[in-house]
Amino acid sequence: MANPKTLLPLLLLSQLVLMMGGAHAAVLTYSVTSLGAIADGKTDSTKAFLSAWSKACASVQPAVIYVPSGRFLLRNAAFSGPCKNNAITFRIDGTLVAPSDYRVIGNEPNWILFEHVNGVTISGGLLDGQGTGLWACKASTKSCPSGATTLGFSSSNNIVVNGLASLNSQMFHIVINGCQNVKMQGVKVSASGNSPNTDGIHVQMSSGVTILNSKIATGDDCVSVGPGTTNLWIENVACGPGHGISIGSLGKEPQEDGVQNVTVKTVTFTGTQNGVRIKSWGRPSTGFARNILFQHVVNVNVQNPIVIDQNYCPGNKDCPGQVSGVKISDVIYQDIHGTSATQVAVKFDCSSKYPCSGIKLEDVKLTYKDQAAEASCKYAGGTATGTVQPTSCL
Repeated sequence: MANPKTLLPLLLLSQLVLMMGGAHAAVLTYSVTSLGAIADGKTDSTKAFLSAWSKACASVQPAVIYVPSGRFLLRNAAFSGPCKNNAITFRIDGTLVAPSDYRVIGNEPNWILFEHVNGVTISGGLLDGQGTGLWACKASTKSCPSGATTLGFSSSNNIVVNGLASLNSQMFHIVINGCQNVKMQGVKVSASGNSPNTDGIHVQMSSGVTILNSKIATGDDCVSVGPGTTNLWIENVACGPGHGISIGSLGKEPQEDGVQNVTVKTVTFTGTQNGVRIKSWGRPSTGFARNILFQHVVNVNVQNPIVIDQNYCPGNKDCPGQVSGVKISDVIYQDIHGTSATQVAVKFDCSSKYPCSGIKLEDVKLTYKDQAAEASCKYAGGTATGTVQPTSCL
């Protein structure tokens, strides 16, 4: 008779083998080419992609949608849930190409949208938004469509984007709206430094978003943080060209959710318009920004390395003579170094009605043309510790 003590581990081992084998066998793979997609960059493959999605979404088992190498033309496509499983992976070895005529998708909010999904991973791939034609239209005096966001996530949870590249988006590259638990890593964004409204990654009304190990070169904010964003972590990001990493603009609406618990660390800005920025409209609002840490930041020839601007009023419309209602508090700037392209390297232009409070500068050294830069404070309160250059005005 077998020894019960040796039998139990054998039983457990056989169960484990069955489970592993079962799990491995359970992953279903749908290749878009087997469903009719053609990798010539000209044939519309939207139907094949949506067909692969509907099969993966209807599966009770984990599913992979595989996009082989080659260029696949896609019109605007919405990959909608809820699905019957929460483990769908888009494995992309190829390139998805938007229509070359920007008018085809230019009035759509998104080119590629994931909505109401849970547990979706996008691994690899290049998204070519072919936005240069629309940028040229906007630079002329013609009336043009506003442009589509290349990749949108809306009302979704547990999203992973790994090693994805976005090129020449019509408008924003990636938008995360109304989501929870999103991890973006190894993302590469590229567009011309003068491309209009091509924010790299925009986050709003979302919590638990992490952006890691990414390189963003674009014509607007590398990362922009909108109302209702909480528990955001940004680390090891290179930005430039672009407008920096911006919290805001906030306070556009009179009733607005605030931004809190944001960490931005180990970032480099090269030749950007701003480094770390908080901006709000100069008009009444219930918005706020609090508990924000900017840490280990290197600036290389940046126009405004540290800036809070609470008098944002594009075109001087709907705000002259008013003051910002957005309350900014508990913002820490720690270990911020490098060179400013303008004399005023630190600018705190806060609300006269709700002055900034709890601003902390720790170990800041910013120079302008190999000399000390300047700092400017309006309605800003806080402290400076360690070496702080330019001399703190708090």
